[in-house]
Amino acid sequence: MTSPRASQTCVAFRLGALGDVVLTTGVLDWWHRQYGYSFIFITRPGPASILRGHPAIERVVPIPEERLHGTSWLQTALQLSREYAGKPLLDLHGTLRSRLLSTLWRGPVERYPKFGLQRRLYHRLRLEPFRRFLERTNVPQRYSLALENIPPEPEELLPQIRTDHRDQARANVLLQGCSRPLVALHPYATHPDKAWPREHWRVLARLLTDAGLDWFVMGHNGSPLFPDRTPESSGDAPGRDLTNTTSLSEACALLSRSDVLVTNDSGPMHLAAGVRTPVAALFGPTSRAWGFYPAGPHDVILERPMTCRPCSLHGKNHCSNHRECLRGITPQSVLQAVQTILASAAASQPPR
Repeated sequence: MTSPRASQTCVAFRLGALGDVVLTTGVLDWWHRQYGYSFIFITRPGPASILRGHPAIERVVPIPEERLHGTSWLQTALQLSREYAGKPLLDLHGTLRSRLLSTLWRGPVERYPKFGLQRRLYHRLRLEPFRRFLERTNVPQRYSLALENIPPEPEELLPQIRTDHRDQARANVLLQGCSRPLVALHPYATHPDKAWPREHWRVLARLLTDAGLDWFVMGHNGSPLFPDRTPESSGDAPGRDLTNTTSLSEACALLSRSDVLVTNDSGPMHLAAGVRTPVAALFGPTSRAWGFYPAGPHDVILERPMTCRPCSLHGKNHCSNHRECLRGITPQSVLQAVQTILASAAASQPPR
């Protein structure tokens, strides 16, 4: 393994889902603090806004979707290899697309171990040695192995996201009238079988209100959880359901103003980590072995020990058991997790 020279600028490549990109930010920060490396980050346009302002990232290069396929990607990869010739490439994706870029790259290339074979064997065979092997590292630690022989501890690699004054001003407007403690709710998931049932979310909202905790809904979905409480439906006064209201960077600002996020296994779970908001995370078809569990000091993971878990690598498979792994997590247990997080975070604050 050949590390870049101290204070060198490297090129980092990571596409994938939002969470995949967010989880690179703590690793880049670690390399920046330890070795002085800076990065040019190549990704899709969607996550680009949350990378800007990161202390380790000099430039973000967003690649439009139409340039990521077929001969267009070949031409794009050739262009990138010429433009950044001589700079080390860190392949933090490990797909055929990134391997093509690596083959054409005019400089050193380092790649992180995806442990794809181990993940698939564990998924198929459920053998304990594979589970134990995979649970030794989370995804940020696996990213770090592109340059490190031994991964840093998970808390050293927590995501890092900066918000600017415009996003914070927007959050102020949207949260006008909300009180503390404030709980953010993200009830949506890219894959439906990773989502806690909607009726549970509605019960949880009532329980939070009864417990004296304020809350709001965030995220993007074609069907808001509380359509009668959106800003559009409530005139000039902001509603509690802010679904489809914010940009990605504004969502980060909302999370930074929250005391807890309750969420499915989703990108916003990692956004919250990036602004140091603890999470109560609901896991069903996926598992710790995949490496995506949150690692913050006050985070709580809610899951059920079922023999059918994990049933999917990414949560895409349709559940034949009616999502019992998620349905069996009660709103009362989630409320208790929220209260535990609030108490734990309060106890860790230095005395005034």
